[in-house]
Amino acid sequence: MHQATLHPDETFLELLEADGKFDTNACFQCRKCTNGCPVTFAMDLYPDEVIRLVILGQRETVLKCRTIWVCAACETCTARCPNGVKIAELMDAIKERTLLERVPGPQPQILTLHRTFLKNVRKWGRAFEGTLLPAYLLRSGQFLHKWREGLWGWDIKFGWRLLCKGRFFHFPKRIKGKKEIRNILIHHKK
Repeated sequence: MHQATLHPDETFLELLEADGKFDTNACFQCRKCTNGCPVTFAMDLYPDEVIRLVILGQRETVLKCRTIWVCAACETCTARCPNGVKIAELMDAIKERTLLERVPGPQPQILTLHRTFLKNVRKWGRAFEGTLLPAYLLRSGQFLHKWREGLWGWDIKFGWRLLCKGRFFHFPKRIKGKKEIRNILIHHKK
């Protein structure tokens, strides 16, 4: 586990728990969450370590870790927890906290995808891949990179094949509750 700072933030756990009842204090460090996680190979802190650091008030370490952005939100950790700690939801709350506090992410591409995804859902009421990927490519700088390297041809061919097979929709299907979804995501303006 990473070394704790001398001055823990005693309000950090309380602040996160105010965003949702995650039952973080119920964790007794059995590591079932970590042992079941399919993406620990890419994490700098394991899920059980993140939970422990949250409990210990290590705000800065948690908000700057790569783990929260690598988390696939598959909820394997939550399903395996014998004490019902909502680990995947806690990871999402920590992500949102980094956005609110404008903490720079250690992996800007993932942060850009996260923000692009939320903006897409806010606009359409659901994820619409027809605009999600192009928006991400533009916001992340990947479009310019692909253009310079001559890699965009494959994307055009792939898009054409999807269009020919009727798999590329021009507009998303309408959904009920679009306004409610926008209200949920109102604090994600970036």
